[in-house]
Amino acid sequence: MMEPMPSPSESVLVAMGQAFFSLGLGMGSIMVYGSYLPAHVSIARSTLFVAAADTLVALLAGIAIFPIVFANQLEPTMGPGLIFETLPIAFGNMPAGGLFGTLFFVLVFFAAITSSVALIEPAVAWLSENRGMSRPKASVWAGAVCWFIGIGTVLSFNAWSAKTWFGRNFFELVDFLTADLMLPLGGILVALFAGWIMARETSEAELEMGRSYGFWRVLVRYVSPAAVALILLRAVGLF
Repeated sequence: MMEPMPSPSESVLVAMGQAFFSLGLGMGSIMVYGSYLPAHVSIARSTLFVAAADTLVALLAGIAIFPIVFANQLEPTMGPGLIFETLPIAFGNMPAGGLFGTLFFVLVFFAAITSSVALIEPAVAWLSENRGMSRPKASVWAGAVCWFIGIGTVLSFNAWSAKTWFGRNFFELVDFLTADLMLPLGGILVALFAGWIMARETSEAELEMGRSYGFWRVLVRYVSPAAVALILLRAVGLF
């Protein structure tokens, strides 16, 4: 039996949280990559391009996946389980499902690898710049820690499926702490830093937005912290 669909307001908050994760906001990766940009590259234009490309890919993924889900009368609100539990059933019931399923999960693998490289870069940069490690050594250490934690998330779907902490298995607990709490909190702090602590002259010179800078400043000082706070409040059940 399918679960009731969320309300429009809840759907908006869920979408905002997903966009936060998908764009790498609040976790340092987007800032680290931004710091590597050449001086002649526009930060504002690059930001718009990244957001537009991410949205386009997400829409294409939805167009490709959800018709399969609805055609097989499967549950569309399963979250991570949609990929690892529901879609294999759908691929198994369609012509050439083995081929398309293999191609799909190969693409998921490469998406995960490239995302892992992006997400691990802040830790590698911090270890190499603040702890004097070489980049290969920092990469090994950071990768090993992530791999060790990742083993726990894999076991959550089998050997540790019955083990719970605060009503969640290990995968759900890590997902809650990182995606639902740490990401929004980091985003709020970044917005407050950019809008209230960083000197106006510095951000205006770096962004080179012209007359649009005033609009950006209002958004980052007032609108963004409030919007992200709604995501955080929803995550902890207060909204």
